Amino acid sequence: MDKLKKVLSGQDTEDRGGLSEVVETSSLSWDTRIKGFIACFAIGILCSLLGTFLLWVPRKGLYLFAVFYTFGNIASIGSTVFLMGPMKQLKRMFEPTRLIATIMVLLFFALTLCSAFWWHNKGLALIFCILQSLALTWYSLSFIPFARSFLAVLRK
Repeated sequence: MDKLKKVLSGQDTEDRGGLSEVVETSSLSWDTRIKGFIACFAIGILCSLLGTFLLWVPRKGLYLFAVFYTFGNIASIGSTVFLMGPMKQLKRMFEPTRLIATIMVLLFFALTLCSAFWWHNKGLALIFCILQSLALTWYSLSFIPFARSFLAVLRK
């Protein structure tokens, strides 16, 4: 309660909010960062949608889907670099609370691309895309306070 009083009264100068910290650490204006985030996120969504449409192309469809879907997810995750900055993004990705989720996401990105380009295995590419989606969901939930704990309680 004391902490809340200090923050509301403006006496807490040692621990500033995340937004002010982000604004001070980036050389881009807030408007530019928002535009970059939206553009990168939109490119990610478009790549993922394009991959979904390319799924139905004969013979090469599943490979194209795996590649575009993976690049779309990478662009979507990369869009947050505009909001946080690259170093803070990397630090937050590898915090202990989301380390396993980050490793799983990166692993499934790599395995999806390997199954499409080197192993030429459509079944594995599809399985890794599904696992990639699940890993990304778990990773995303790690940024929402108590979200994963809430899901664990619901499961019981």
